[in-house]
Amino acid sequence: MSFIKKLGTMTAAVSVAALMVAGAADAKNFKIAVGDSAGSAQEALGLAFVKALEEKSGGAHTATLFLNGQLGSEQDTVNEAAIGTLDMSLLAINNITPFSPSVGVFTLPYVILSLEDAEKLTQGPIGQELVENTIRDAGVRIIGWTYTGFRRLTNSKKPVSSVADLQDLIIRVPKNEIMIETYKSWGISPTPMAWSETFTGLQTKVVDGQDNPYLTINAMKFYEVQNHVTNLRYIFSIEPLIVSESVFQGLSEEDQKIILEAGQEATQISAQFLRDSEAAIKEELTEKGMAIIDPENDEAEFIELATGAVWPQFYESIGGVEKLNTVLEAIGREPVQQ
Repeated sequence: MSFIKKLGTMTAAVSVAALMVAGAADAKNFKIAVGDSAGSAQEALGLAFVKALEEKSGGAHTATLFLNGQLGSEQDTVNEAAIGTLDMSLLAINNITPFSPSVGVFTLPYVILSLEDAEKLTQGPIGQELVENTIRDAGVRIIGWTYTGFRRLTNSKKPVSSVADLQDLIIRVPKNEIMIETYKSWGISPTPMAWSETFTGLQTKVVDGQDNPYLTINAMKFYEVQNHVTNLRYIFSIEPLIVSESVFQGLSEEDQKIILEAGQEATQISAQFLRDSEAAIKEELTEKGMAIIDPENDEAEFIELATGAVWPQFYESIGGVEKLNTVLEAIGREPVQQ
């Protein structure tokens, strides 16, 4: 082989090697903080996202889930993602609301009344606007939506079917003003408590009860310390997957597209996971000793008190009563009369 040919072969080999090294350098294993445990809707969405990410990137990128709040409380992970020390987090939307108040429109009591409502709102123009608001306000970008179901009230003392039944119970809530004010509208002062402390709080009777969807109640094994469930539907639990905006902007356009598409795919899988799982998990909780009852009169008293007292308090923070009416109209509901 001539010197020129040898030089050409060597140059080509060096170029291929350089590309391989560059590809390896660009490959990333994203760290995802997850508040809930194995078997939860959060884990299901997280696993779907990882699978889609690997497939769409041709194996160049992957992600690791850190379950059970291993990387800190849900609100702490928002702060860490905002400053770029954490890649991603899966958390309840009520834990983003303190950083980006307009997102609170999804946590106003009795606004979302079905999974279909939740899908239409999160995946449509309203959801996109809230994504943009969250980038602006909190420095994080919502890239996927976990649908976990209605938050059901559990407690360890007695059946609760009416507002009156609540009065002597100590109920844990997240550190979220809308949820706190909702319980106040029902005549009690709830106890704000970090998610990581909730099981222990229930176990030691510091609090009597809490509310979360069936999937979360089961995944967190609350049936070990709670035996009564009330089928409230005051909030439909939506749990976004967020990415640090600084991390996102540090990616190539192609990788940004992959991240967004993986989030969209995982969102669709989350909705199907809820449809496939919730009824069976409800039965499983009954088998594990939880007594499940419905509120009196289809929640009429709960609804009247909560919407009448709570909605007006948060019109300004969510962007005005007009914003709430836009949401209600999008899901075929009557607007609030001003």
